[in-house]
Amino acid sequence: MTTHVVVVESPAKAKTINKYLGPNYKVLASFGHVRDLPAKDGSVRPDEDFAMSWEVDSASAKRLNDIGAALKSSDELILATDPDREGEAISWHVLDLLKKKKLVGDKPVKRVVFNAITKKAVLDAMANPREIDAPLVDAYLARRALDYLVGFNLSPVLWRKLPGARSAGRVQSVALRLVCDRESEIERFVSEEYWSLVAELATPRGDTFEARLVAADGKRLQPRAITNGEDANRLKALLDGAAYRVESVEAKPVKRNPSPPFTTSTLQQAASSKLGFSASRTMQVAQKLYEGIDLGGETVGLITYMRTDGVQMAPEAIDAARAAIGDQFGARYVPEKPRLYSTKAKNAQEAHEAIRPTDFSRTPDSIRRFLDPDQIKLYDLIWKRGIASQMAAADIERTTVEITASKGGETAGLRAVGSVIRFDGFIAAYTDQKEDGEQADEGEDGGRLPEINRDEKLDKRAVNATQHFTEPPPRYSEASLIKKMEELGIGRPSTYAATLATLRDRDYVTIDKRKLIPQAKGRLVTAFLGSFFHRYVEYDFTAALEEKLDRISAGDLDWKDVLRDFWRDFFAQIEDTKELRVTNVLDALNEELAPLVFPKREDGGDPRQCQVCGTGKLSLKLGKYGAFVGCSNYPECNFTRQLSSEGGADAEAQALAEPQALGKDPLTGEEITLRSGRFGPYVQRGDGKEAKRASLPKGWTPETIDHEKAVALLSLPRDIGAHPETSKMISAGIGRYGPFLLHDGKYANLETVEDVFSIGLNRAVTVIADKASKGPAARGGAAQTALKQLGDHPDGGAITVRDGRYGPYVNWGKVNATLPKGKDPQSVTLEEALPLLAERAAKGGIKTPAKAKSTKAAKTTKTASAKAKTAAGEDGEAPAKPTRAKPAAAKKTKSAASAAKTPTARSKAAKAEKD
Repeated sequence: MTTHVVVVESPAKAKTINKYLGPNYKVLASFGHVRDLPAKDGSVRPDEDFAMSWEVDSASAKRLNDIGAALKSSDELILATDPDREGEAISWHVLDLLKKKKLVGDKPVKRVVFNAITKKAVLDAMANPREIDAPLVDAYLARRALDYLVGFNLSPVLWRKLPGARSAGRVQSVALRLVCDRESEIERFVSEEYWSLVAELATPRGDTFEARLVAADGKRLQPRAITNGEDANRLKALLDGAAYRVESVEAKPVKRNPSPPFTTSTLQQAASSKLGFSASRTMQVAQKLYEGIDLGGETVGLITYMRTDGVQMAPEAIDAARAAIGDQFGARYVPEKPRLYSTKAKNAQEAHEAIRPTDFSRTPDSIRRFLDPDQIKLYDLIWKRGIASQMAAADIERTTVEITASKGGETAGLRAVGSVIRFDGFIAAYTDQKEDGEQADEGEDGGRLPEINRDEKLDKRAVNATQHFTEPPPRYSEASLIKKMEELGIGRPSTYAATLATLRDRDYVTIDKRKLIPQAKGRLVTAFLGSFFHRYVEYDFTAALEEKLDRISAGDLDWKDVLRDFWRDFFAQIEDTKELRVTNVLDALNEELAPLVFPKREDGGDPRQCQVCGTGKLSLKLGKYGAFVGCSNYPECNFTRQLSSEGGADAEAQALAEPQALGKDPLTGEEITLRSGRFGPYVQRGDGKEAKRASLPKGWTPETIDHEKAVALLSLPRDIGAHPETSKMISAGIGRYGPFLLHDGKYANLETVEDVFSIGLNRAVTVIADKASKGPAARGGAAQTALKQLGDHPDGGAITVRDGRYGPYVNWGKVNATLPKGKDPQSVTLEEALPLLAERAAKGGIKTPAKAKSTKAAKTTKTASAKAKTAAGEDGEAPAKPTRAKPAAAKKTKSAASAAKTPTARSKAAKAEKD
């Protein structure tokens, strides 16, 4: 019996397709990409004509073994991955690996693509196979190499020159710039006053309507032409005493055409505005609708492929849509000719259909019971948009009434506008929804005006003068940012959702009420890149690079020529940053981020003058935890201030920009003040370098701090009494890891901050005894076992995650690095652990394990778990802090000694030459 092995991406798709093809076919899933570039040095090697090293993780290796085993007993290999650049790349990877295992031999290999998972689409694809599209694979390789080279070379520059920054990426950084540029626009915006005047008028028949003032003083009024209350009141007085007459009535028919079917970006935008879905949630739900839903025993793909920038539907789909329109809405709703659309997006290149239902007769109501709430909402959106795109235009009558108001020798002009739908056309598909993008014109109330005749007189019922203020441009939402990226030609349909997710994960932006708000960290990164890597965050440059990738996929450009042109200039720019000093960086950031760093003072004073010492100049400072604002007179003046999330100092820090007096210390007589520093609010007794300070513990806010609490905090640690058995003092305090007891050099945790101030001797002895009874393992001693094995360090030796008395930490030899607050120890990766260990070793001067001998100058660990899933559009950025992919020129200058440096040395910006 002839058998065929079919490879697809997902198991859900494999299950559905297997039913369509029958017993002679074995359909297996690759689970996305089967290999990727390792997150380490040398994965892309410019000095070897951009040779690329690929790595297969253990899970993918097992799936490939399953595919290979099935292929041994089959007659043919059919690669049926998704019909886009990533799908082509997955097929290429699978075939290349199978050939290297010598499992293909002389068996025929076919590439098939289908835009929908329906029986007809799959069988048609099987009947029309082709070969793997080499130019499409080349475009994938070029994109992957570009993203790798940018991420793994630009990110280390950020780590060296801008502590606290996490990564940069080719598309990610440009998207972040869009968000930050909009924030700068908002900060620079100056609101302007304007007034609108609206008269409520009545016809001789008693019907009322509203008309807006559009002309006065013998001239037409431009929008927002009335700029002060004095002019508004003068015109209102004119209208209050005026006689009104209808000058003209014009009824004009207007046709409104439907929008094209959804593309990836327009679907994400509509799902955001109508359903409140994030871009990633939209794609998750769409993926399930595409792969197939069980409709009472039959699994069917409900929509076509959802990663596309095409707006056209296949001819057979158009015919099906027209037939469904006639059946469900009537013949009048079917236009004379099919509607054809062309994309307006810059650099649109995917030769796919738009997103549409696979069967227009499958209405949302007919399958509602088979879908979960999110699935039916999204399917309903896609079905309505798809069928409306082939429906007749809506016939709308727009009526414009021009009115003259006269008082003495003065006149003014008013206008009333109304629209009436004479034939709803495609609007019928939306029922109670407005079509995406359909909005009333300015001044249009959208409803029918009463009967109004030319030359008839009108009665005035009321005149309202309303004050307004211009508003700054709105912050981007996920939907509007995607729309802007598409307009500029930045990124591709498969990358939008993942790019936005990366910005959130890096804490570069947050989302509040569906608006993207750049965080201080994100604005610092954008300002740095804009100052020193301006070309690579330019919108036109990024779009031009996307266009070159499209030309590669069309076979018009050689992919390595594109890489050579890019790398030559990019590498030179990277090398130039080695000459940068911190003062150069700070000067540029101070100027670029002035509204953020130095917000205007209410008293009108110099925003850069220190309000504590009065003589120092405020400036950005860079510390290991990121950037903050500090005084130039440090250490004599220790004023510091955190940066805010939204344009200016944090509200709390702003309130504490000047120390707030709380009273005098009862013992020393020194002034106690409440202040704000780079690590948050704190209380201080006295002034100068020797002043006693205490941070506010968790749960305490500046608003709740009074003199009594401040004195108590500054008195810590508090002696409780001598232990009855050892006669050694027991004290209570608050440390980095919370409230504690200390006795004979050993610590015991307390449950609450309040216990520090209230616990007595008897209970303290009991807590200490309980702690001791748990044994050394509970105290983080040598008997402790690892919670998780992360793998080997690049310099040799295992890295583990452990749990100590101060919380979870990562361990490498004698180096212990505490995990960030709130970090789940089970979610820690090797890439996250390496910089933590390097920083801890550098801080504590800890001797690190000897590096294993190696003939390679830049040996690094394998990190299969850090695969950058380009299929999900991850922008190829570097992970949190891996070692850097270095060009040959840099390698040649590196000595053997530097190759053997510890992670301590490699973590220091000045000594390491490393998204």
